[in-house]
Amino acid sequence: MRQIFLDTETTGLSPESGDRIIEIGCIELVSRRLTGRNKHFYLNPERPSSDDALKIHGLTDEFLSDKPLFAAVADELLEFVDGAEIVIHNAAFDVGFLNQELSRIGRAPFTQAVGKVTDTLAMAREMFPGKSNSLDALCRRLEVDNSNRSLHGALLDAGLLAEVYIRMTRGQDSLVIDIGDSTGVGEHAVAAIDLSTFELIVVEPTVEELAAHQAALAELDKASGGRTVWRSLVA
Repeated sequence: MRQIFLDTETTGLSPESGDRIIEIGCIELVSRRLTGRNKHFYLNPERPSSDDALKIHGLTDEFLSDKPLFAAVADELLEFVDGAEIVIHNAAFDVGFLNQELSRIGRAPFTQAVGKVTDTLAMAREMFPGKSNSLDALCRRLEVDNSNRSLHGALLDAGLLAEVYIRMTRGQDSLVIDIGDSTGVGEHAVAAIDLSTFELIVVEPTVEELAAHQAALAELDKASGGRTVWRSLVA
């Protein structure tokens, strides 16, 4: 399965009002592994960034003035994403901008060039309802290191999103890696492990540990005014 993690930076929030894309970052994964194939473009938007947007991405009008127009990179971008699953955080925002840029040069909408679009913001809201689900918040929650992210950057954010996505979708039913029925190939064949052959070791608490545990329970019971559940269960 080929996936492209994509992020954009823009001059503002509204493509309908003329805001433009100034940066595109794409990172490729195949079978949930980074391939090292990335795409990164800085673009001349032919208009200034808003003050609020500049504070977020830090890309000045002077820096972008000699960069290519979107039309010059459109074919290279579309060839890279062709047929892939595109994973975006808050996909409606980025796809809206991409569609507007493509429309300006007479091209079909972005979604017609790709296999499908997956929105990780929608995924996160389903997994963590009622919580902040920004990319920064997900990095903190899923322990993804974003310490180098002082400003937003499309390629950096696409890489962070890839790591966040992997951690959001790494469902695990057991502590043993599923290796099937030991059907491997050549030297990589691995026999299935029969867990019934292992003896479970039970470590008994010491007298001191039991006393400390009882003292902690007593403190909790006192703090709750004698309303702790385990007291009523024991009774």
